[in-house]
Amino acid sequence: MKELTIMSKTAITLLAVLMITAQKTGCVWQDPDKMTDSKNTQTPIDGPNSLASSQPQTPAPPEKTQYQKATFAAGCFWGVEASFRAVEGVVDTRVGYTGGTSPYPTYKQVCTDKTGHAEAVEITFDPNKVSFEQLLDIFWKIHDPTTLNRQGPDVGTQYRSAVFCHTEQQKDAALASIKKLRKTRAFKKPIVTQVLPAGEFHQAEEYHQRYLEKQGKTSCSSTIH
Repeated sequence: MKELTIMSKTAITLLAVLMITAQKTGCVWQDPDKMTDSKNTQTPIDGPNSLASSQPQTPAPPEKTQYQKATFAAGCFWGVEASFRAVEGVVDTRVGYTGGTSPYPTYKQVCTDKTGHAEAVEITFDPNKVSFEQLLDIFWKIHDPTTLNRQGPDVGTQYRSAVFCHTEQQKDAALASIKKLRKTRAFKKPIVTQVLPAGEFHQAEEYHQRYLEKQGKTSCSSTIH
């Protein structure tokens, strides 16, 4: 009995110590009904105040420019190519033969005037820098569109004046341009330029490509071929 009494007094003493400590330090236990829901106090991951939204966004890459093509026949393709290569917005050019019937025309065959092909220049251009209408304006200035199958001393159907259109828009623009030139009487003689759909383009032999550039010249006015 004496031992039980001592143990009871000890237990009571320990309980009193714990109660005094709790009053001084505050209880670490909280009522579940009074606790704030931690889920509602967190910043959403994708919210306006989130870390992700505060980071600088990488701008989307610019859209790649869609280049367009234009094909003109205006006599000797050496000089025609040189004229268009000097135009800002012209990305690339190549000379060749188009508008004929021979499946694999060569320069020698085209010069016989029997294949029906025209010496032409195919132009790749950036429409954001130069329009098809502007290319048409240059086309009219670099040759005589009133001489049938001839440009200066060069005679034959391969030297005819023609616009080979890649789209209906190009066709409409070419016809409208001719109509305007006729109305304003820009030329003393009738314009004989053909407006045709672009067909297969046969690239000319390599030595014809950028021919004048290779020769250190800018025009072929003194060259007959």
